[in-house]
Amino acid sequence: METTKSKKAGDLEKKLQGHSGMVKSVSHKAGDWVVAFLCLLIIIVCVLPLVNLLARSLSSAEALVGNRVALLPVDLNFEAYTTILTDVRYIRSLLWTAALTVVCTLVSLFMTIVCAYPLTYENLKGRGIFNVIIIVTMYFGAGTIPTYLLLKNLNMLDTALVLIIPSCLSVFNMIIMRSFFYGIPMSLRESAEIDGAGPLTVLIRIYLPLSTPVLATLALFYAVGRWNGFADALMYVRNRDLYPIQLLLYNLLNSTNSIEVAQQEGFNTPGVGETIRAATVMFATVPILIIYPFLQKYFITGVTLGAVKE
Repeated sequence: METTKSKKAGDLEKKLQGHSGMVKSVSHKAGDWVVAFLCLLIIIVCVLPLVNLLARSLSSAEALVGNRVALLPVDLNFEAYTTILTDVRYIRSLLWTAALTVVCTLVSLFMTIVCAYPLTYENLKGRGIFNVIIIVTMYFGAGTIPTYLLLKNLNMLDTALVLIIPSCLSVFNMIIMRSFFYGIPMSLRESAEIDGAGPLTVLIRIYLPLSTPVLATLALFYAVGRWNGFADALMYVRNRDLYPIQLLLYNLLNSTNSIEVAQQEGFNTPGVGETIRAATVMFATVPILIIYPFLQKYFITGVTLGAVKE
């Protein structure tokens, strides 16, 4: 009798466990559907403005004036893109911004590495002081006027260096890089040092090959920041040949007189309207969007590992 009762109790317990497992499975699936719906909603919210912008750049001026453009082009034409692609000033600005982005990204990665790597050595003299000084600059700055006066005294105004050197190091990115270096096993460094490798050899042969995810992530951060940046050029640059594409776009979007802006920026076609503005935004946005998919697989890995390992 006791054996029979125990078997029945065991069967009942298994049934209850199976029922609870089914309930949990259903709740997990419902939660997944909710998350998927929210992600889809966010994607739509992010993509629709870009689709509308593309439609505006491919529509006629009359359709834009009549507010007849939504998600599809009206009176399809490529006049805006033809105007941009045949304008020397715009093409020069686009190529200059691309070259500036590449140079700034390489310089910033170099500065981040040479700043983060020495701080991983516990026997570095003044290591704690250096960490404090670097982190303080993350929260406190001299301000716009002192920075302008400093750059002026250094004769960097109206030069390409003013767009490269002042923003060549991000403390936030340096902390990510340093944290990633902390996560690399110390035994690898010690074994290399036993074999006679110096700090530079350890960095080049061990640390950098293992840091591809965080390097790709920080490269994306720096590239996006430089490509989208225009405030430094607006304050420190007067030579129009050094204008990045975002500053050219800023001048177009913030002017009330399109013809005047067209003449100032050197456009050959005086009728710079809404289609030209939309096409300019597309040209300024698409290049950096094309780069992101190639670095996406490193993005989450780099940020996660660099952020949680200490």
